Amino acid sequence: MKNLFLQYPKCGTCRKAKNWLNENKIDYTDRMIVDEKPTIEELKLWISKSGLPIKKFFNTSGVIYKELNLKEKLPNLTEEEQISLLSTDGKLVKRPLLITDEMVLVGFNATEWEKIKF
Repeated sequence: MKNLFLQYPKCGTCRKAKNWLNENKIDYTDRMIVDEKPTIEELKLWISKSGLPIKKFFNTSGVIYKELNLKEKLPNLTEEEQISLLSTDGKLVKRPLLITDEMVLVGFNATEWEKIKF
């Protein structure tokens, strides 16, 4: 499988990550997270594969997260409800996401990404 890079072009961190991928000649399929939001099935797979809690997949600094007051509401939602909510809007999902055969990277940290064998 080719690496899957989910991003939002107006996101500065996504642009940095994309530049890093290009500079390091990492092959990937580019997917706009708002235009083609993750499905419930994809999110379940990625969350499981990442080993991270669901909360790490939420864009906690985003406008929608704040408007919906999710900081207060998330602890009262089941995992299924949280995943379902994530699937409703790509802007709710922390970005960028890089999905490889072996792992799921959430957010961009050049130091951490440099440790990965692509």
